[in-house]
Amino acid sequence: MLHKLSDVQSNNIGEGTNVWQFCVVLPNAKIGKNCNICSHCFIENDVVIGDNVTIKNGVYLYDGITVEDDVFIGPNATFCNDRYPKSKNKNFKLERILIKKGASIGANATILPGVTIGENSIVAAGAVVVADVDKGKVYFGKQ
Repeated sequence: MLHKLSDVQSNNIGEGTNVWQFCVVLPNAKIGKNCNICSHCFIENDVVIGDNVTIKNGVYLYDGITVEDDVFIGPNATFCNDRYPKSKNKNFKLERILIKKGASIGANATILPGVTIGENSIVAAGAVVVADVDKGKVYFGKQ
């Protein structure tokens, strides 16, 4: 189901996926089957989302992000793909983020560029992730 108030420009949306109101999905984005993309989300072109993924309200996925199957992303989680952001930066260097199968990211967590979130790991609400999170670990922030 693509809500009539969403702007879904991609034809790469899997069967059974719901995209709710006020979402924007750019043309080259890929979203798997049975996903739930809640309201007020933005999904850029170079983004791949697996099957059975839940993305809660207010999440923006920018170029270079891959989300594997069975991932949960809590409301207002933030993803950064540029280590040195500047307006009109001609030296922009995309740093990819990988969220492995079964991972959960809590509300308002911030994921910095170049990070991998391990399979079945949990990132606590409000955590700032500055380095990879190992498989099956719970991450509360820099420890």
